This record gives sequence, structure tokens and C-alpha cells, in this order.
Amino acid sequence: MALGAALLNGLGGKSVEAGSDAVTDADAYAGTKLAAADVVSTGITTVTDWSHAFNTDFAKGGLRALGESKLRFLYSYNGTTDPALQNEIRRVKREVIDPNPLARLQIGTHPATGNFPSVEASERLARELGVSLNVHLLESKADLTAGQMDALRRADALHPGLVANHVIQTTDADLDELAAAGVSVAHNPLSNMRLASGVIRLPEMKKRNMKVGLGLDGGTNDTSDMFNVMRAAVGLQRATTTDPAIYPTTADVLRMATLGGAEALGMDKEIGSLTPGKKADLQLVDAQSVNFAPKVDWVNQLVFNTQPANVLWVFVDGRALKREGRSCPGKHTRFVLYLR
Repeated sequence: MALGAALLNGLGGKSVEAGSDAVTDADAYAGTKLAAADVVSTGITTVTDWSHAFNTDFAKGGLRALGESKLRFLYSYNGTTDPALQNEIRRVKREVIDPNPLARLQIGTHPATGNFPSVEASERLARELGVSLNVHLLESKADLTAGQMDALRRADALHPGLVANHVIQTTDADLDELAAAGVSVAHNPLSNMRLASGVIRLPEMKKRNMKVGLGLDGGTNDTSDMFNVMRAAVGLQRATTTDPAIYPTTADVLRMATLGGAEALGMDKEIGSLTPGKKADLQLVDAQSVNFAPKVDWVNQLVFNTQPANVLWVFVDGRALKREGRSCPGKHTRFVLYLR
């Protein structure tokens, strides 16, 4: 949606339209089913679904599709001050998330001083349930006047475990505070470019030893190709600094897409690297195809050359979700047609 528009101008009206009760369980199920198939096809094994959860049926449809996908997932349920919704989130954790070893819950919120009661309630609920808070933070210039950092301070939400998406419009003081608090960052370079949000300060985050993973911010909305995301993360910094040695290197973004993402989600003891004792989440890439020839440097070529078609196998928890280049079961036509 909103091609050629900035973030708030382009998406504001669309969000209101999508937020109506007309968005159904079936809508969410079809859209999430399609997005899950898309990410599997590109080699992704773990996703965070930051769901606006326009209504409880929408959340049910999305969660049903995620469960059927057999992906490892975190569902970030948008919190509010509504006691009924808070009870529904508790039920979802108890009855849907906890019984599924591939699932985790997060509480999502948009921090702002004008939205402070929801921010405070979301942080309180996250603490009660022992889960992380996931926020959109300093994504656009408009966020600079929203009092986002102040809202998080007042809610006592700046602490290890907080996941902040975007984090672009930052001062040195902001980065110092976020780093000291142990806040993790999800970097979404393709989304940030398309929505004209700005360029993240990755080198400064690296100097502060901040945990940064890579994100899509929308899957089929932009692309689910994490190799493309890695290339963009490298290219943005080089293009804006004209320094080919600037952080991140190709090895750095490959780590951000794997172990770095797991660290940002607090899951690095389980996933993110091929290590004895961790979960068997992995992909196999065909490096014999023409776009890999000639072999020069594997890390550079994985980042700069790989296309989704090169991903032959995808395993989550030892189960093949993509086999010999074909998704299992590989029949998604009806969801594509539904969403037209």
C-alpha cells in the first residue's frame, strides 16, 4: 500500500481503513498464510509478527496460519488498556502460545506521550506474563515530537528484553540511553528506504555494542528476501558515507540475519547458529548455480549473489518446510486468489 508515499502520510488512511471490524479471521488467515509461505520460500526460519490485531478475530486468524506454517514465530500482540483485550491476550498465551514449542508471545505498542496509558499497560502486562515488549521507535521525523523516549522512561520500559524497531531518528544521547538499557534493535532497511524514513546509525550502534538484527517490516509488502535485506543494509551505509569499509561488512550483515537476530529476540541459546544442542533450524543453499560462479569468497557471495531460487532446503526444528527447491506442501494459489 501507499507506494511513493512517506510513512505517516501514506499509511495513515490505510491503517484506519484496515482497522475496521470488517477485517476478518479469514482475511488475517489468508494474508498470514501467504506471507508465511513467502518467507519459507526465501529461507527464513523464524519470524516476528507485529500484529496490529485490529480485532480478536483478526488475531485468531493470524495465529492459526502461523501455527499451521510450522515456522518458529513470535506473535507481538498489540496491547491496550482494555481489560477484556488484556484477558484475551492472557488466554492466547495460555491456550495458543504456551502449548506450541515453536511459538512465543510479545506485547506490542506504539510509545508516545499521547498514548502513555496504553504504553504503561502494555509494559505492565508484558512483565506479568514474562514476555518482551516490542515497539516501533523513532522511525520517522514525525516521531521526534511524539515523546517516545519519555513515554518509555515513564513506563519503566527501557530495560533488557525490549525490542525496538527502526530506531532511525536518534541523537547520541538516545543511543547512549538505549545501549545502557540493553535494548535490542530490529533494522528494516528496505522498508526505511521505501517509506523515506531515513538511514539507521549502525556504525554508532556497533560502537555501543548494541544488539541488532535484520527485519522485513511487512513480508510481501516489500520483500521476504533476507538476502536482499542484507545487501540493502550494507549498501545504505556505504552510499551515505562513501566509505567501502564502513560497518557493516558482508560478514556483519550475515551475522545480523542469523545469530544477531536471535540475540535481539533473546533466543540465541536456542537458534541462530549451527551449534550442537541448538534447534535444527537451517537452510541449504545451492552454490553450484550460475549466479555463484566463479567461487571467490563464500561470505561475500552468500550476501551479494544469493537469490531465493538458490534456497533448496529449509528446516525448522528438524522438519523440512522447503524440500529440493519446493515449499511443502507448495499449494498457495487459493490464498493468492483470495487476496486479489
